[in-house]
Amino acid sequence: MLRRSFLLGLQASAPFILVIVPFALLFGVVATEAGLNLAQTMGFSILMVAGAAQFVALQLSQENAPTLVILITALAVNLRLMMYSAALAPLVGQASLWQRIVIAYTLTDQSFALTMDMAERAPRPLPEILAFYAGTAVPTVLLWYVFTLVGAVAGTAIPESFALDFALPITFLAMLAPMLRTLAHVAACLTSVLGSLALAGVPYGMGVLVAALLAMAVGAQVETWQKREAA
Repeated sequence: MLRRSFLLGLQASAPFILVIVPFALLFGVVATEAGLNLAQTMGFSILMVAGAAQFVALQLSQENAPTLVILITALAVNLRLMMYSAALAPLVGQASLWQRIVIAYTLTDQSFALTMDMAERAPRPLPEILAFYAGTAVPTVLLWYVFTLVGAVAGTAIPESFALDFALPITFLAMLAPMLRTLAHVAACLTSVLGSLALAGVPYGMGVLVAALLAMAVGAQVETWQKREAA
């Protein structure tokens, strides 16, 4: 049963290979072009395993942003992982310490979305949840390592016509669309989009963070209103 759950996780994560590979390639290329050597590029990916935050930190460093701004922005981008952890806690909170450490290290948008979707469809025992999660996390993390290395080694040999930068928005769209199930979700999504566009001129991309806070506030208010109306 555990083997079957692991294979189901692998199967569920397979479509994301189409975006993880070019995303990792792009980071390797961009990091090399920014002046990072191979060890620095791979250390960046292995220590962080946080694609969006890595791109943000790299871009801000190229813009000579203050170190404090880089750290705060990268941490802010990764704050979503804290929300993911809180949402996963009821499912995997009884796992052993080493298992929770591995989950914390390998937690990605894809693994979170797929595991939550699986758990919402039907209750499963902890070992099956962990096996399914492993099935989603192993290919995601390994492909991130491998193709970051390929991108860093290949560097500018990869033609611009490959348009690798499509991977980031496509990844988030693929995960976000199926999760827009309630009015609160839709309201939060629209607020974040409109807020990001309205605040596009804010330095160092800080407008996106403000838009995210506004989106969470709007989503919470809509959810509260819906519960009050239902009562």
